[in-house]
Amino acid sequence: MKAFATLFTALDETTKTSVKTAALAEYFRSAPDDDKLWTAALFSGRRPKRAVTTTLLREWAAERAGIPLWLFEESYPIVGDLAETIALVLPETETPEERSLSFWISELLTLSQVPQEERKPRILSAWDRLETRQRFLFNKLITGGFRIGVSQKLMTRALAQATDRDESELAHRLMGDWTPQTTSWHALIEAEDAEAPLSRPYPFCLAHPVEDGPENLGPPTDWHAEWKWDGIRGQLILRGGEHFLWSRGEELMTDRFPEFARAKDVLPDGVVIDGEILAWDHATETPQSFANLQPRIGRKTVPKKLLKDAPAILYAYDLLEENGQDLRDRPFDERRSRLAHLLENQPDHSPLRLSPELAFDSWDALASQRKSARENRAEGLMLKARASTYHAGRKRGDWWKWKLDPLTIDGVMIYAQQGHGRRANLFTDFTFAVWKGNELVPFTKAYSGLTDEEFGQITAWVRKNTQQRFGPVRQVKAVHVFEIAFEGIQASPRHKSGIALRFPRMARWRHDKYAAQANTLDDLQELLSLYG
Repeated sequence: MKAFATLFTALDETTKTSVKTAALAEYFRSAPDDDKLWTAALFSGRRPKRAVTTTLLREWAAERAGIPLWLFEESYPIVGDLAETIALVLPETETPEERSLSFWISELLTLSQVPQEERKPRILSAWDRLETRQRFLFNKLITGGFRIGVSQKLMTRALAQATDRDESELAHRLMGDWTPQTTSWHALIEAEDAEAPLSRPYPFCLAHPVEDGPENLGPPTDWHAEWKWDGIRGQLILRGGEHFLWSRGEELMTDRFPEFARAKDVLPDGVVIDGEILAWDHATETPQSFANLQPRIGRKTVPKKLLKDAPAILYAYDLLEENGQDLRDRPFDERRSRLAHLLENQPDHSPLRLSPELAFDSWDALASQRKSARENRAEGLMLKARASTYHAGRKRGDWWKWKLDPLTIDGVMIYAQQGHGRRANLFTDFTFAVWKGNELVPFTKAYSGLTDEEFGQITAWVRKNTQQRFGPVRQVKAVHVFEIAFEGIQASPRHKSGIALRFPRMARWRHDKYAAQANTLDDLQELLSLYG
């Protein structure tokens, strides 16, 4: 744990990618295999499940520190991080134990297997045996909040340096549903003859946003264009007579979309297809709205009614594997041609469709087509260099997303709440309302989009203009107007306004408007009728 704490400190003290990579690479060269395996798991989002609530942790920490709970609760927003607050208030450990990272994670994993009353003494015992920095990291692991400014791509680059292995190969090895409980460092990273699990997906190829138009990308003939679909990015895998469906977030979703089992009837074995999972209207052969797909995303099992109301298909746009052969190094045009041939003459019951290519002979002509994206249930356009390979992650220059400008509405801020972590001292989470006659009706929450200076200004104002408190939430004077940008709108009976927005954020603080000039619920209803 001492070596892991040293690594964490080195990563936390710098913003330089090269320094972080070097620190990680050195750690991967010298740490025990079990610790390296858990480190790779933590930096790729595979954290132990939380076995103790943060409420209990705060109570136990206050008790062990010999301070009243109210004092702990007042200290938490000042420090800005729960794990660090606990580490700081606890008394210094006189005789810290030298144990490994994997030992302490094993201690955490056993918590979920013991009765509730046994968890407190185990946590207190761990706190008593760890020095402050290690205790802080242990607390991070307890709360499930282990996050630091290291991407999985950076971690994979460091791993490649430490092991002298190809970075793209390692990125592929780290995909899938492995955990440190189901594999070893040798099997995951070192074994030369280990066959990849049948279900393992490829790292997703990602796009950069087009910011000032595509005119600087060169001749239009070098580019393939298609709609950027408003669904769930997924990979469909057919290997060994089985099928698997993965999300971009490396979540196995096979059971949530049982209609994809039919893919085995229409496609050969040894195929991996990248595409967009969409709710589909079979009568019109067009996508349904994302709102229709959303109820299926979080469900482990899907009732018959939902399967009937929102059947799913994969709008396929890339072929990554055919006949068991990895095609990612082949040009996009070749992969697309193979995909089109593979999906020729699909039967009606097939869960796959080929994402159509958009023909254009000039960037102006493509811009005209882009304007109809919402009518086609799309978010904008995707531009892919015809000669590009299928790389892991983002590589500037090959794939671009040219999204539509967001929809906007002006709302009045009526509630404010403090943020978390580094933003715990600021009011960053706000509720906004629109007018319904003379009444303000809340319609969305937003917590991003302002500058640090603006967050500081609104925080000072909230503290002086609070009218009522409801726990951590403050009701404020309804005077400030903000332009709220969002990507989609849908009807929602769960909200008082009857409307829910997709990806809302604060586009700007409207100092030029009074509260009475904010939009109305009728304005939102009109947007719903147009784009819902």
